[in-house]
Amino acid sequence: MSTLLIIEDDQHLAQHLQIYLHRYGYTTYLPEDFKDVICTFQEVQPDLVLLDVNLPYYDGFYWCRQIRFRSNCPILFISAREGTMDQVMALENGADDYITKPFDYDVVIAKIRSLLRRVYGSYAMPNQERTIECQGLILLIEQLELQWRTAKIGLNRKEALLLEALMNSPKRVVSRNYLLERLWKDQEFVDENTLNVYITRVRKKLGSIGLTNTIETVRGVGYRLKPNWSDFDETSPT
Repeated sequence: MSTLLIIEDDQHLAQHLQIYLHRYGYTTYLPEDFKDVICTFQEVQPDLVLLDVNLPYYDGFYWCRQIRFRSNCPILFISAREGTMDQVMALENGADDYITKPFDYDVVIAKIRSLLRRVYGSYAMPNQERTIECQGLILLIEQLELQWRTAKIGLNRKEALLLEALMNSPKRVVSRNYLLERLWKDQEFVDENTLNVYITRVRKKLGSIGLTNTIETVRGVGYRLKPNWSDFDETSPT
């Protein structure tokens, strides 16, 4: 049966969740130290995480990002914060679903089963890593990882989607509208400056592995990937 990590500082609620989940055969763990939730996550290697927003030291959005840098396991937020922006932030930071407190335990079980089926069970995609290769630059989409020569760097989901769109059309301009739709298709309104932020992040990550000036801004239109890797190839003739 699946292993679940419950990141909830309300001990009364966390214990009730444990009892209820045990009835359905799930193995559950609680972090002992909310300063270092990732340490518990790496030790447990859970199949799914139940995560609150309001936590000591760092909030649930922070821990969600940290988990996403390391794993694609489902993350289900359980929070008393009912605001639309809280739910949007959870999804933007890598969560799969969001339930507000107080909640019905049967709904929690149904959500958990649905997420586990989708990721690991009958609805899961075939266990085959999708990769994109562009002149030696390799994007591992499911692993959220970018490789260049011996260098490897982690990505979040939006960064991976952005690079996927650019690497699928090297040397061609990819419009801002397409990227906005590709990255935020489930949201009615997204500030266009948000896309600028992600472009900057991806440029910095490319630069950190030695690939600079590889994403060109085409004013008023969009962005273009310039696969000029040969400029960085130590073995290329001078």
